[in-house]
Amino acid sequence: MTTTAYSHLADAQASEFERSALFLDLKNRTHEHLLSRIEELGAEFGRWSQAAIAQFVLMELDSFIRLHSVPVNEQEALQVARALTRELTGLGPLQPLLEDPLVEDILINGHGNIYVSRGGVLQRETLHFKDDEHVLRIVRRILAPLGRRLDESSPMVDARLPDGGRINVIIEPLSIDGPSVSIRKFRKDPLTPPELVQLGTFNQDICRILEMAVQARCNILVSGGTSSGKTSLLNALASFIPGSERIVSIEDTAELALNHNHVVRLESRPGGFDGSGHVSIRDLLRNSLRMRPDRIIVGEVRGGEVLELLQAMNTGHDGSMGTIHASSPRECLYRAEMLAGFAGFQGSEVSLRRQIANAVDFIVQIGRLSNGRRRLLSLTEVTGMTDNMISMQELYRYEPQVGPDGQEIDQWVSLGISPHSPKLLSWWRMQQQTGHGGVR
Repeated sequence: MTTTAYSHLADAQASEFERSALFLDLKNRTHEHLLSRIEELGAEFGRWSQAAIAQFVLMELDSFIRLHSVPVNEQEALQVARALTRELTGLGPLQPLLEDPLVEDILINGHGNIYVSRGGVLQRETLHFKDDEHVLRIVRRILAPLGRRLDESSPMVDARLPDGGRINVIIEPLSIDGPSVSIRKFRKDPLTPPELVQLGTFNQDICRILEMAVQARCNILVSGGTSSGKTSLLNALASFIPGSERIVSIEDTAELALNHNHVVRLESRPGGFDGSGHVSIRDLLRNSLRMRPDRIIVGEVRGGEVLELLQAMNTGHDGSMGTIHASSPRECLYRAEMLAGFAGFQGSEVSLRRQIANAVDFIVQIGRLSNGRRRLLSLTEVTGMTDNMISMQELYRYEPQVGPDGQEIDQWVSLGISPHSPKLLSWWRMQQQTGHGGVR
């Protein structure tokens, strides 16, 4: 067996052999043998390079196969060697999934069920762990550099990975059927607005309105469900912010990748075992008001911080943005009202609604369709108050058409209404006076 052949094996999908009982039996038996040999080597093994470990695995596996007359060919043996090397140097069954650029999410439900999301579509993987202890061993290998503890006294962990992704783990006694692990991978090159247009998330006309709204310093909430693409859209909107402005971004787990000259990134901190040291999104938002931000971006509004964000939007920090978990623009406003009420807003319902109406200019509703595609479903402008209720007007609505072949064709319907936002109209007049004529 050669390391050259080994290094060129495909990693993205498990072969038929890798799903066989023979593969699992040989891998498990050889793994125990390798652990014994590593124990004999002691500290020397810890100084080896990954290439040296791969060569060591190949040699030991070759000897094991010959000794026990295991009926495998060279390519199958190399596949076992690859899996064993991952166990010793990497993250076992997770390694190829973490290296696959098409994988967005990795979901583990006990040792035998691994699902991944590619392009928004969930698929069950053929890869799996040996047992629950194997899952925990790999997860603890991920958590060790992060300084996070996972055991019965601390059975839940939510953490940011060094590459910007995030991991959530919950184990017994809270997770009944074995360890549950959710990994959200981080996109190193966030999607730009032109790329979102190319992907069909929205069309060019909507893109132009969004660019104008951001440059006019309108306050925007991105609304949507879980994994609908809220953060990606927020990231794209932030790319329209002029480079001369100072941005403070605030998140529970840092996911935004703002390609901007002047950004201060803040991340909340969970408390210790006794609750001490906890720093919330709300704490950070309060502090950000003292940091001379031109714009404040909140990764997700999910609690009392909505009051501080509304205050910021209403007191000179125009152009602020955030995401909120809601299924429609109207529900987005209801949710903001509910969160503010739970946070102890002192005032009547009408005064709270008036504050929300004055603060928020546009709501961008995004959703994930049944086929996994992410689409902007509605672009809605908040226009003020009517009969003690927040009034809105929808500018664009997603209404796909069915083509001759039965396939859906993306279509956004303009409702023929022009935005009324004073900020947007003032910005537009300024552009005309200075000869810029609007957006690029």
